[in-house]
Amino acid sequence: MKKEDVPQDLGSLGKITREVCYATDKDGKYTTQLSSGWEVKAQALDLAWQDIDQRIATAKQRVLNKEASPLLFFMEYRLMDASILADYTGFWQWQIKRHLKPEVFDSLSDKKLQKYAEAFNVKVADLKSMNVHES
Repeated sequence: MKKEDVPQDLGSLGKITREVCYATDKDGKYTTQLSSGWEVKAQALDLAWQDIDQRIATAKQRVLNKEASPLLFFMEYRLMDASILADYTGFWQWQIKRHLKPEVFDSLSDKKLQKYAEAFNVKVADLKSMNVHES
C-alpha cells in the first residue's frame, strides 16, 4: 500500500493511540506511516468483543445453572484458558479442569481459592460469587 493510502479512519483506539503501518513511499521503498485506524479493522474488533461478551454471559449462566464452577466465568472474563491459568497458579491443567466442576470447586481449600483469586485479581469472596470490581 502506498504511504498516502494508509487508512486514517477513527478506530477503536484512534483517540488514544495510533498504529504503525508499513507502506511504500514515492520511490517504492518501504517506510512506516502512522494510522489512526481502519474502519474494517474496527468492525472486526467489535465483532470479536461481541463474541467474547457472549462467551462470558454463557459461562456465567452455566455457573448459575451449577454446570460449572466460577472458574469458568473468570477464565472467560480474563481471557484465559487452562494453560494460562496453570502458569499463573502453579496448578496442573488437569487439576484446573477438575476444579471447573462445581462440586470439586466447593471443596477447595482456602489456600487454593486464594491462588485462583490472585490470578484473577479478585478477592476469594468475589471469586465465589462472580463479582467483578473494575479499577
